[in-house]
Amino acid sequence: MKRQLLPFLLVGGAAAATHYLSVVALVQDLAMPPLHANVLGFLCAFGVSYGGHRRWTFAAHDLAHRQTLPRFFIIAVTSFLLNQALFAFMLQHFSALPYTVSLALVLILVAALTFTSARLWAFARRGQE
Repeated sequence: MKRQLLPFLLVGGAAAATHYLSVVALVQDLAMPPLHANVLGFLCAFGVSYGGHRRWTFAAHDLAHRQTLPRFFIIAVTSFLLNQALFAFMLQHFSALPYTVSLALVLILVAALTFTSARLWAFARRGQE
């Protein structure tokens, strides 16, 4: 698990940065509401996250995509739904905080759930599930 933590943080950081920067660009450049932009930000970041975690974090490139992709997608969508709910809560109840701060806090919080789920299920080898 220790050897997976640094790659997870780097890949997760790249995915989070993709997500975050996409949301900020959509809000600032297209005047999109933050919660709508968050959906598109998630979709932009999914490919970065799946590819990086499959190839580097969990070294699961030998596992079939038909096993890993649907599982990771379920984890990612579940994590995103939690992200969206927490982000909406933060926007509604902590409106004094800039949306960028709320989004950053939520992305960090949800990352722990994603790591554990991906490690134990999405990229698990047979017999480790």
